[in-house]
Amino acid sequence: MKVFVFDLLPYGENLEHLKNGARELPWPLPKRHFDPAVAVRTYEEHLAAWEELDRLGFDGVGFNEHHTSPYGLMNSPNLLASAASQRTKNLKLLIYGNLLPLHQPLRLAEELSMIDCLSGGRLISGFARGIPREHNVYEVPLPDSRARFEEAWEIIRRAWTEEVFSYEGKFWSCRDVAIWPRPVQQPYPPVWAPVTGSKETIEWAARYDIPITPGGGHPGVREDITRYYAQCLERNGFHLTSDHLIIQASAYVADSKAQAVREAGPYTLYFNRTLFSHGNITETDLQREAGYLSSASFDYLRPENLPGVSGARERYRDMTLDALERQAEEMPWGAAGEVRQRLIDEADHAGAGTILVNMNRGAMPQEMFLEQIRRFGREVLPALQAHEVRGVAVS
Repeated sequence: MKVFVFDLLPYGENLEHLKNGARELPWPLPKRHFDPAVAVRTYEEHLAAWEELDRLGFDGVGFNEHHTSPYGLMNSPNLLASAASQRTKNLKLLIYGNLLPLHQPLRLAEELSMIDCLSGGRLISGFARGIPREHNVYEVPLPDSRARFEEAWEIIRRAWTEEVFSYEGKFWSCRDVAIWPRPVQQPYPPVWAPVTGSKETIEWAARYDIPITPGGGHPGVREDITRYYAQCLERNGFHLTSDHLIIQASAYVADSKAQAVREAGPYTLYFNRTLFSHGNITETDLQREAGYLSSASFDYLRPENLPGVSGARERYRDMTLDALERQAEEMPWGAAGEVRQRLIDEADHAGAGTILVNMNRGAMPQEMFLEQIRRFGREVLPALQAHEVRGVAVS
């Protein structure tokens, strides 16, 4: 198995007090609440953490793109990947991912080529549509999101692979372009796609044989995504393997389950209750009304699994420590042996050859984050990397 750490890079100060009795942080969050010194410290701490991942032999680190929220300070994951490329030697740099509907695709193709050159060919280029908040910030109409995504991908793919190309599209056009530099990895860097459930994204990924992260924490949804993805791959002349699947997990290594909940619980609650939904529409019915999702986006799911993609904010915004303690009984939190076995079992069940581990989504203190990286690196990582996921069982 390959093991990546997915780092949201949350603003390094708890802002719970700004809710002032409300259920959400103020939106928009005004300038007066931002402290540049905290941001400077946050960036430096995470760069140091990625250096530690590199020293300990993790396979990669994952960055993402979000805007106008303390949820994550990765407005440009490309800038962070560039910085990491100069502070690490072996770590794969997973941009998961650039939000294609929002940006000029030719510029993205150039920047990603630069990162692949700067890193000596360590880039994994993930592409996503982004959450509705980002479209609203950039004033990109939600009904255009899907078409802009696919058009941007076509421009990037052709810019990477063709000697000289021209393109005339609905949203972007270019004439007689040959980009410099070109990626080190040929024909282009590996491309991955996160899939929360949209049928259209699954079909797009299968068309180009692109690995996916199938769903969030709901096992039934993940099974349905994997089944439909396998069918789509076959229709396009490909066959599902463990290299096609990446799963995510929240892990915390401690001396006991109780200690894990006691230490990691407050930061997990802060992420769920305060950061995750800031300024964002998460409910699928509202996303359909806004035109972000189609009426057929989830028609491949089994009826019993539809609640798993509902996106109801109450599931995380109203989370309590008692509820988290109950959830933790089934999570890879606790003694290293349990963490190892749960992650291996989950990868085997999903048929996934790569796992993205979340360790710090809720602005942990730096020493706590580093200690978690080190414990995981010593006590869990070797067993995961030694484990081979032998096949994908599509039920």
